[in-house]
Amino acid sequence: MALRRVQKRTEFKKLREQAGLTFPEAMALLKLEYRTAHRYERGETRPTKLVLDILRQEAEKRLASENAATGFRFIDLFAGIGGLRIGFQAIGGRCVFTSEWDLKCQQTYALNFPDNHPIAGDIREYSAHPEKIPEHDVLVAGFPCQPFSIAGVSKKNALGRPHGFLCDTQGTLFFDTAQIIAHHKPAAFVLENVKNLERHDQGRTFATIINVLENELGYHVQYRVIGSQSWVPQKRERIFIVGFRNPTKFDLKALKIPDPLHGPKLGSILQPSGEVDPKYTLTPHLWKYLQDYKAKHNAAGNGFGFGLVGPDDVTRTLSARYYKDGSEILVKQKGTRPRRLTPKECARLMGFETKNREFKIPVSDTQAYKQFGNAVVVPVVEFVARALKPHIEAALQADAPKKEAAVRKVTRPQSQSEAAYG
Repeated sequence: MALRRVQKRTEFKKLREQAGLTFPEAMALLKLEYRTAHRYERGETRPTKLVLDILRQEAEKRLASENAATGFRFIDLFAGIGGLRIGFQAIGGRCVFTSEWDLKCQQTYALNFPDNHPIAGDIREYSAHPEKIPEHDVLVAGFPCQPFSIAGVSKKNALGRPHGFLCDTQGTLFFDTAQIIAHHKPAAFVLENVKNLERHDQGRTFATIINVLENELGYHVQYRVIGSQSWVPQKRERIFIVGFRNPTKFDLKALKIPDPLHGPKLGSILQPSGEVDPKYTLTPHLWKYLQDYKAKHNAAGNGFGFGLVGPDDVTRTLSARYYKDGSEILVKQKGTRPRRLTPKECARLMGFETKNREFKIPVSDTQAYKQFGNAVVVPVVEFVARALKPHIEAALQADAPKKEAAVRKVTRPQSQSEAAYG
């Protein structure tokens, strides 16, 4: 019975997502009543041929624009809701593989990105069999930071144990990323993580990661912490780790960051007050609790408490716990209690949605807050990607003769002596 309650990804739902349509949008396009569309979505009723044909046409039109991309190929690991992907698509890349284990994130990702490949789940299945992943030129990954310890090499040798990333990072999600890089040897990779990765375990974790990438995988690696205030009205710092298989003139630390003092303010992403549902205003009980909590810590000399902001301010970092009480970013309201940001405002605060780009949110508010709180700030990725573009192109041009030579070697006719020995 439990299996019967799991919603299948029906043909209707699959085509709807490929067409980039939310459920209400599909109802409007197909002129269906809710009850009928709901049955199609859940597989309780077989859709008519006309319904499927219309959805298929919409999906094919959307996929055609994606398939038109002729630039470099990249894969999107620990993809979340696609923040890294947006940046690398913007410079002409074509995503050929996506991995994200969270089903709700998959739902948001599928709706916003037309694809000719399904979203893979647990990355460990693919790191164990990296040949399942298509060939690619660039690997991008926002891998989660899992703690791992570093045992001394001499101690491991004494115990007869292997050292290197096959041991030092075993069981971590960075290990899975490293396995895929080791197998495919892409021309470049871009990894993103929290700023504190550098300091985790007194710097040992980061030292191991860099050692693996440089000394064991043989890449030329650079890293830099970049803040988001130059692009969005939010204080959010993340570390970017860039690696090229061959030497390059790219210099991550030399990139000139726009002056954050001239960055946008919160008012630029807020919806008009008339568009905001009253449900986002804090209840009297929650507002009193947050005020009392802040007063208590202020009295003790601590700085804990809510963050109250207006249209001329820059916010704290949006976190995945924002759904709980919204305390890190509360928007002032005239004549009443403050409110949370709406999910749409979170999409704007993280740079997913702009004046020129819509980002669809098919999940509940709780899930949306978690997804945006765990995401990367898109304009920061776009900035890094634009700087990388000429160097990626140069690396691929340098690789082209080698690939052509390899193809000729495989396909050239055998000599008589070669044929004699099979």
